[in-house]
Amino acid sequence: MELDEQRQHILSGAMYNDVTPELIKARENTVLLTNEYNNSFGKTSEERETILKRLLKSVGQGIHFEPNFRCEFGYNISIGNNFYANFDCIMLDGGENEIGDNVLFGPRVGIYTSNHAIDFHERIAGACYAKNVKIGNNVWLGAGVHINQGVTIGDNSIIGSGSVVTKDVPPNVIAAGVPCNVIRKITKNDRTGFQP
Repeated sequence: MELDEQRQHILSGAMYNDVTPELIKARENTVLLTNEYNNSFGKTSEERETILKRLLKSVGQGIHFEPNFRCEFGYNISIGNNFYANFDCIMLDGGENEIGDNVLFGPRVGIYTSNHAIDFHERIAGACYAKNVKIGNNVWLGAGVHINQGVTIGDNSIIGSGSVVTKDVPPNVIAAGVPCNVIRKITKNDRTGFQP
């Protein structure tokens, strides 16, 4: 099966062979592109975003990753406008990673759309499956947040540092923990009166 056919099969959510020569080569190419991006630190944002446009499915304006950014393939990652990721961001994108506008990632945030088979015989043979992750607009993920496959995080929500997100998080809430759970809604009382 050619790479494009494998990509479509993976996006269907069906089990796939994670160790085909085509997927291994795609990962190698992605490492080279992420190295190029990480080594461009200090260059103009236009130069850096040009590299991201070669690496990712789609990128808005004002995208910035602190070093080092790593992803599995890149071609399943879409990022809106005004995105900032602090140090050591990892996105495994067997499934789609869709990230909205005005999103902030703390250091060492990880998004994992793929998972290995539960049966060890299948796992040893390379069996995996992927589910998409969607992060809404105006979301803030604290340091060390890990997002597992199939999760949607609603607009304006905050995920506390160190959380492991295993299920959907609604909009306009603060959620945290292992596993991550909603702590409370965000309300008008959270406004401080800050004016830029």
